[in-house]
Amino acid sequence: MNRLRTSGPWLRALPALALLPLLAGCGDTGGLVAAGATPTASGPVHLWPDRTGASVPPADPGGAPPEYVKGIPPVHDQDVHGVDPVALVQAELRAHPNTGVGADGMPAQTAAAIRACVAKEEEGEDAGPEACPVLTPYYRDLTGNGKDELVVGIEFPDQMMSVRVYTADPDGRLNRIMATTQTVISVELAGRDVVLRVPSGNRGYELITAWSWDEKQLTMLPTREQIVRVPAGAQGPSNRGPGPGPGPGLGPGPEPVMRPRLPAWTATLT
Repeated sequence: MNRLRTSGPWLRALPALALLPLLAGCGDTGGLVAAGATPTASGPVHLWPDRTGASVPPADPGGAPPEYVKGIPPVHDQDVHGVDPVALVQAELRAHPNTGVGADGMPAQTAAAIRACVAKEEEGEDAGPEACPVLTPYYRDLTGNGKDELVVGIEFPDQMMSVRVYTADPDGRLNRIMATTQTVISVELAGRDVVLRVPSGNRGYELITAWSWDEKQLTMLPTREQIVRVPAGAQGPSNRGPGPGPGPGLGPGPEPVMRPRLPAWTATLT
């Protein structure tokens, strides 16, 4: 009777034969491929190390003094929605008359237009958005205290504008925590930041600055800057759709998109 052989050289060779297809597939597409030589990491080189550099004065440990607005009614329950922005700017004009430069600086023709706008409103007439340099206000919690701040824009000649932010304290006083005047492309709210896009000193580039609340200084400061190349045919503020209007609610609100999204250089200001 013939019996099946369970040993022999041919049987011992079976595992090696089974490995042949696997070994042949190692060179197929999908295997590891060398990406080339890795460039050597190079850290910054400190030039002229013996030179004595400029010093940065320390921040005031007590924070910036409050800029209370005088001549307006008290704000109840820190609710800035009831503040008339035109009357607010008018009160600042009375407190700082004939001021041409600085945080309270304003061209004479702009100040006259604001006074005329207030006079027309008192007479029951509609001044209209073209006649009144004080733009429609926006509201956003920028300090993180659960209460909205008041964001006011004032149009100046030559496409310049003043952007001001106010917060109300528990005693009902209105405190101005931001004031800057620049040639502005657009203004956006991103989270708890006020973002300004302005022309840079180089053609084809714009400067994007984010103003943020500083809890230690008790004011809003420019904390981040980007110099961004403007792509050819990029949308300008005149042909973009309108942003979110003045919001009655609390909280950070929707996140606007920061355009263009091509950062070329970023600096964090601390």
